[in-house]
Amino acid sequence: MAVAVNEAAATDDVAKKLAETQLQAAADTASNDADEADDGSDDEEESAALTEADKKKKKNKKKNAAKKKKAKSGKAVLEQTAPPTVGLTKMFPTGIYPVGEIQEYDTTKFDESRQRTTGEELRERERLVQQKEGFDYNLIRRAAETHRQVRQYAQRTIKPGMSMTEIVNMVEDGTRNLVEANGFESGIGFPTGVSLNEVAAHYTPNAGDKRILQATDVLKVDFGVHVKGRIVDSAFTLNFEPTWDPLLAAVKEATNAGVKTAGIDVRLGDVGAAVQEVMESHEFDAEGKTHQVKCIRNLNGHNIEPYRIHGGKSVPIVAMPNLNVKMEEGEHFAIETFGSTGRGLVVDSGDCSHYARKSNPPQVPLRVSSARQLLYTINKNFGSLPFCRRYLDRLGEQNYLLGLKHLVSQGVVQDYPPLADVPGSMTAQYEHTILLRPTCKEVVSRGDDY
Repeated sequence: MAVAVNEAAATDDVAKKLAETQLQAAADTASNDADEADDGSDDEEESAALTEADKKKKKNKKKNAAKKKKAKSGKAVLEQTAPPTVGLTKMFPTGIYPVGEIQEYDTTKFDESRQRTTGEELRERERLVQQKEGFDYNLIRRAAETHRQVRQYAQRTIKPGMSMTEIVNMVEDGTRNLVEANGFESGIGFPTGVSLNEVAAHYTPNAGDKRILQATDVLKVDFGVHVKGRIVDSAFTLNFEPTWDPLLAAVKEATNAGVKTAGIDVRLGDVGAAVQEVMESHEFDAEGKTHQVKCIRNLNGHNIEPYRIHGGKSVPIVAMPNLNVKMEEGEHFAIETFGSTGRGLVVDSGDCSHYARKSNPPQVPLRVSSARQLLYTINKNFGSLPFCRRYLDRLGEQNYLLGLKHLVSQGVVQDYPPLADVPGSMTAQYEHTILLRPTCKEVVSRGDDY
């Protein structure tokens, strides 16, 4: 049995060693698993960190791509402040500005030679036009976008109780900021008109004017912006009670009719007829009377030339069948209409505030020394762009009224006094600037507001 007893002992030893080996292996396996688990956790943490960095990088890339896309498409890459202070070259760093409303021409108005011109020829003509100095469409679009942003802030902000001086300063400060006023490179196109009630045009406050906007007033806001002499001229009307809403609606509709009718080879008289037909179809009741809206027949739209707000062609707002002058390709027009509950005729009224040096002033002796000094200031700061007394005050000019009067009397400077219908009447104005491109008509000043 001893032999049998000895085999059993050996077997027990082997079993014991085997068990120890298995336990050690199990322990080693557990340790390795734990290490692997730790290594996996580190890998996952590192992977997660990389993923977050990649996500952030990807997000920034998308954001930058979106900004570039906006810039290329004429969309702002920055938000405007209130009041507006951010210059448009910062909002549109590529120099591409929003395109205005595009309208197709009525081709039945084209002359024979134009009707034979192909679309490809017109597009090539447009490309060549834009290569001319000062004719890049982005110049006038920059001016138009300035106008849109400034006026939309003004529409939200102007309230009864504000002085007329506060209103014009708000508009003009916004314009200077956004267009980044720089002498003849860019700036205000003409003084801000804030004509009230029966006064239809050309009123801006002079120094010391204390007039306050009333809730019953009808206010026309007419201002201009230029970039390298390319002027955008656009206007709107505000009222604060519903009484005169129908008057505003009639004038806005008439302006749109004029814009729609305008085009290459269109007779100026036909534009006037279209405006009058729409304007004078409106009548409404207010203050116990029935009012038929009348066109103010001695006020007109006009073409615009570089640094000249009135280029020489007038666009009537009443029918003139004998006016056969036509609109031409490349011209730049202000289509503006005025409606009134009065006679439909305006006359000079009140103190003058608007002036402009004539484009080709006569060479006459100026015997008043203050006139010579004032003319130097006008030439240096405005050239042929309109100005007002407030602008002279801003430049530090003093005791200039005698010199200004002498320049007017000598025909060097043109004065533009306020224009008013009969007292007690109400007038309204809307205006757009259009560009007659070879391929289409662009309403550069069009916005969501009007």
